[in-house]
Amino acid sequence: MCLAVPGRIESITGDDPLTRSARVSFGGVIKEVNLSCVPEAKVGDYVIVHVGFALSVVDEKEAQQVFEYLDQIDELETGGKA
Repeated sequence: MCLAVPGRIESITGDDPLTRSARVSFGGVIKEVNLSCVPEAKVGDYVIVHVGFALSVVDEKEAQQVFEYLDQIDELETGGKA
């Protein structure tokens, strides 16, 4: 199963709509992400990322809700022994 996860845009580089990219933080882990699908994205926005591409911009509340769901899944898998 593949999962798209939210991350916060820390910085953006490039002006070309097809190659514009961002450094995105996933709970402190920074990854380079392509922004071609979300030309409206800006620094500080949360984006849903799948296989290195930001697919949509989401508000912080929605991103936090996803983080909570992921924590719940982790607790189920580890039996609460995180």
